Amino acid sequence: MDPTHRGPEVFGQDMDGYGEDSGRRRQSREPLIADFGQQSLQQARIVQLFPGDFLLTVNPVDGSEVELCPPGEQPATPARRAAAERTDRERAAAPPVPPGPPAPQLPLLERTQERERLVRLLARGRSVRLTGPAGSGRTSLLNAVATDCADLAPDGVIRLSGHKRTATDLLYGLFEAVFDVPLLRPDRAELLEKVKGIGAVVVLDDLEFGGAPLEELLDATPECAFLFAATPDIAPPGADSHLEEVFLAGLDRSASVELLEHVVERSLTEEEANWAGDLWFESEGLPLRFVQAGALLRQRDMLRTDPAAYDEFGYFDGRPVDDSFGQDTDDTGHDAPLPSLGEGAAPAALLASRLSGAARDTLHFAVALGGEVPHQAHLPALVGDTHADAALGELAGCGLLSPAGSRYRLAAGVVAQLEAAGYGEDAADRARTAAQHYAWWAGHPSVVAARVVAEADAIVAAMARLVPGDGAGQASAAVLLARSAAPAFAAGLHWSGWEKALRLGQEAARISGEVAEEAYFHHELGVLALCTGNLDRARAELEASIGMRGALADKSGAVAGRRALALVADRSGGPVPGGLVAAGENMAASRHEGPVSPVGLPVAGPTAARRTSEDGTALISRIAPAAGPGASGGRKAALLGGARRNLVAAGAGVLLAGVLGTVVTLGMTSSSDARDGGTVTTEQPADEDDTENGFPADEPTDATAPGKASPSGKSSAPGPSGSRTVPSAGETRSTGQAGPGDSPSSTGRPPTGRPSTSGTPTTGTSPTPSKPPTISSPPGPSEPDPTDTSDPTDTPTTSPATSDSASGPSTTASASGTTVEPTVA
Repeated sequence: MDPTHRGPEVFGQDMDGYGEDSGRRRQSREPLIADFGQQSLQQARIVQLFPGDFLLTVNPVDGSEVELCPPGEQPATPARRAAAERTDRERAAAPPVPPGPPAPQLPLLERTQERERLVRLLARGRSVRLTGPAGSGRTSLLNAVATDCADLAPDGVIRLSGHKRTATDLLYGLFEAVFDVPLLRPDRAELLEKVKGIGAVVVLDDLEFGGAPLEELLDATPECAFLFAATPDIAPPGADSHLEEVFLAGLDRSASVELLEHVVERSLTEEEANWAGDLWFESEGLPLRFVQAGALLRQRDMLRTDPAAYDEFGYFDGRPVDDSFGQDTDDTGHDAPLPSLGEGAAPAALLASRLSGAARDTLHFAVALGGEVPHQAHLPALVGDTHADAALGELAGCGLLSPAGSRYRLAAGVVAQLEAAGYGEDAADRARTAAQHYAWWAGHPSVVAARVVAEADAIVAAMARLVPGDGAGQASAAVLLARSAAPAFAAGLHWSGWEKALRLGQEAARISGEVAEEAYFHHELGVLALCTGNLDRARAELEASIGMRGALADKSGAVAGRRALALVADRSGGPVPGGLVAAGENMAASRHEGPVSPVGLPVAGPTAARRTSEDGTALISRIAPAAGPGASGGRKAALLGGARRNLVAAGAGVLLAGVLGTVVTLGMTSSSDARDGGTVTTEQPADEDDTENGFPADEPTDATAPGKASPSGKSSAPGPSGSRTVPSAGETRSTGQAGPGDSPSSTGRPPTGRPSTSGTPTTGTSPTPSKPPTISSPPGPSEPDPTDTSDPTDTPTTSPATSDSASGPSTTASASGTTVEPTVA
């Protein structure tokens, strides 16, 4: 029996069809796919955003599409968050607590005066810039001041991070912290209007810009009091700025020793105190150096208890430590000398050498990513150890990490110290491994865009390391990562990261020779520039994308690019590039002025100009700019631009009509007495094959074509437009007349692209009767007229061309030959 079409005997009962009961169907097995250990198919993540008055559809598969937001689909007006919502959002945006035993809470030493001054200035509505060297404890002081200012402003305290952020990024971050705006990104004007009414104390750490951008940020938020934290190398504000300056210096010697004792959680010996004094002189009292020095002393305590605490197999397993540290060497203890002064000033390499293998691998990845530490949830996959997430706690306990927004990065100076110790030798391989992992993770449909945005700095750093493409497969890995992460950045409204990913992906695609991916990145950059109001850049990027996709025969991608380019032209007030418009746009119905075609090339009629793209959008060739009260500024400009050419053509047409009318009248008068008997019928319609030559096969012809000569050599009277004569046997066609099967190039005349609007000739002659007269001629070839002195090789004078699209231009007989005159609209 056929196993595909199973019959009743297979199931042991009488069934109809393919093993199914007459009234019941077998349950589909698709819901049980997960039970067999297979993952069900998941759709790609497609998100619709509202940037300004646009509707942006972020499609990670085919590319983003942008259009004007349809009426009735605009998002609701942004609503302010309640105090509880702001608190929950701030708690969620805080860096995660490292796993492992809790770190000791360090006091804020010798910062009371600066703390009170900052709170007093912020309470008066003044903005302050706190300037101090890296490692001076700026973040700890900001946390204390933020706690003191919780009730000063109506919108509370807003914590922001300036790490790798611009002034525009901070304005949008401030807007999102106060307003509940899902999937909405206002344009520049609306953004400035909204942030102008925000009244909050904004605590901003790691400021990376100054000068004019800083003044722009302050001017846009007049109701906010800012507390900036920056290093001395950041540009200062302008001379006329009202920003207060507070400088943060290092600790004195006694405070430094006290901080060191809090870190090691015991009193220092005399030798250790002297060593701490030398370190204070070397480090200028920076608190970070003493936190790291305390970690060195804790490791020394473990070594004094057990010399095998740090061996080649890993980290000390938690054995108890002796509390007696009166002597460095005794009967039961072991000798463990103090670190040198150089190791105390730059302790990163020594600290890392005594960490677990997973922690050291994490440092390798962090150095490869330019100091960006991956989230602890990614460490097991990157390192290859299921317990690698505990490495974050080890690094934080040693003072090698510093918070940066919702993540961690290596502390100041640690990257340089580790690179000097050889941690950057395998940076390219580590970055490629991180890129492959992030590409899989960011493109997974179950990962929300907010989680990808939280890892934006590490993802961009991985791409930046691979973009030079020195190693095999590095550029391709960067392309894959940019292709996966860029749509998530766009959907998460992190558009500065979106632009960085697109720029790096475009460069990587150029290096690796992936033209299709390069066209995709150009298209996305054009869409991004259009949404942000940079029309010149949008036009350049979209034109590059359309050109590449046209070379690749990517029709759907080219159509999407032309749609975006039409929006650019509409916003810039110019004509639609490429001559393609949507079928629904207004066009001039009364006249169609097409371009002049070279001789021998047919001009497509209005019906042939219409074509449909793959996505169902009809595109038609722009023959004339749209006119009317609803026409846009770009179409009006195009109409005015062609008015001068139309005026010159109209003048030439009037002159040509007068000359042709005179010639035709004289020819008809001179040959009226020499007509012979015989008839030539003109009622034969055009053949079906003549549609390529400009003759519509479905239109009946009821009159003679202008320019048809009689056998006697005299021209016939002009007939109505749209008619033509078919020569009988033995006759030859006149120059410029098309017959069945003739191509436009064989007739020697250029066809016209203007459709017929009336049945009257355009030469100014009187209209002919609806039924054309017949012309008599002898059945055989006629004898030449002895009184005719014209050259027998000359072509008889023909009547002027009519306005019908199927008829050609008129021909005029002269002594030198036939002159072809184009029909002028």
